[in-house]
Amino acid sequence: MHNLLRLWMVCVSFFINHGLAGKMKIVEEPNTFGLNNHFLAQGSRLQPKVTPSAVSGPAHFHRLAGKCFSLTESTYKYEFCPFHNITQHEQSFRWNSYSGILGIWQEWEIANNTFTGMWMRDGDTCGTRNRETHVIFVCSASSKLAQVSEPSTCMYSLTFETPLVCHPHSLLVYPTLSEKLQREWDEAAQARYEGLITEQGYNNLLRDIFDDAGLLKSQKVKIKLPEVAADSETHNSLQKCTEDFQKQREEIERLHALLTQHNITFDSKQNEAKGTVSATVKDQHLLGDNGLLDPQ
Repeated sequence: MHNLLRLWMVCVSFFINHGLAGKMKIVEEPNTFGLNNHFLAQGSRLQPKVTPSAVSGPAHFHRLAGKCFSLTESTYKYEFCPFHNITQHEQSFRWNSYSGILGIWQEWEIANNTFTGMWMRDGDTCGTRNRETHVIFVCSASSKLAQVSEPSTCMYSLTFETPLVCHPHSLLVYPTLSEKLQREWDEAAQARYEGLITEQGYNNLLRDIFDDAGLLKSQKVKIKLPEVAADSETHNSLQKCTEDFQKQREEIERLHALLTQHNITFDSKQNEAKGTVSATVKDQHLLGDNGLLDPQ
């Protein structure tokens, strides 16, 4: 009887281990912290939509390239890499916890000859748009990610504290430009002062200058001539002004030759004294502007 009982227990154990084992499943929660996990499948990592823009702006800011700053608020961890991107990771082991890109480095925000912020755009899809983040600088004794908020849906605001912005001239745009671009800025400012271009034309020229410097995302401005009245003497493009000046000078020379051919006297000095405004100015450097550029 004892031997029969032992045999029955062995059979039951064998049945449980081998008969039911094929029906048992172990469910594992996915690893949501996969941004820097090289063992995670490539399809499970965060996938950026675009490539970050090149490092640009004040030279002393370039030391931030390759560095990242973290901040944990409530159940979310934010990671800000100034010339790369900003990411958000939900600090939860739920199977569907969120990790995503809130923006990728694209361009500077510029106003009144000053770098006022950074724009991180083309983040993860959020409804009908992509997530984007506006980065604001605040003077501090050390560099750190201080605050992240979401003023509107899919639109984030990030406060970055750093000693790199404490000097009053640390964020000026003009000194970061090449001599060629500084000269173009001077000429545009002088043309605006003399009334040769409109305020809008001046701002368009500035945007092209900042674009050539790699400070803004490439988007060349095409000036629309219908914005200026047909009989107006005001030009909204320095290039257009120069072309018109050349045409007028050629026409004056043609008329002068015609008058000479018919023995009609022509006092060129008197007409020159009345003034022909040159469209270019040299050896004059302006350190600022009064315009306001909207990087969007």
